[in-house]
Amino acid sequence: MLFRSLAFAGGIAAAAIYVPPLAGVYFSGEANRPEVAAGIAAAEQVAAQSSAGRRATLSADGSGHFNGSFVINGKRVDGLVDTGASMVALNLSTAERLGIARKDLAFRYAVDTANGKARAAYVRLKRIELGSVRVENVGAMVLDDKALSDTLIGMTFLKELSSYQVRGDRMELVR
Repeated sequence: MLFRSLAFAGGIAAAAIYVPPLAGVYFSGEANRPEVAAGIAAAEQVAAQSSAGRRATLSADGSGHFNGSFVINGKRVDGLVDTGASMVALNLSTAERLGIARKDLAFRYAVDTANGKARAAYVRLKRIELGSVRVENVGAMVLDDKALSDTLIGMTFLKELSSYQVRGDRMELVR
């Protein structure tokens, strides 16, 4: 995370150094000279690399929900993006499929769900991926199968993104 932040800051600094002088070159007509054009191309590449990010797009289903095929701890899991969920939430069957042993879970937290109150165990997931978007070390809650039927991709994942937004029937996630 620190490396990405430093790389991003370096890209911004490079753009801040190179872009203002190049703007004058564009407007003066000198941009057509080969050596100037090469410098412009290099500055544009630095700016593009620092702002590109990793992106994934989900389409809404018939109910307007955003479901996706996520990879959690290396295993494919269908999940529903839920901006109203404070944390990523898994049911016990999914947690066990991901290699989280039932004996290692302490169901000591009381949580409110759409289905009422339930007991939950806190876990840390190694990583959650959707396409090229990857977040590591994500906090999650494990609930009994009766309390939660689907995997919810909540704010402990979403807050680690650079942005997420909905436009029409598409949700774009950017890391």
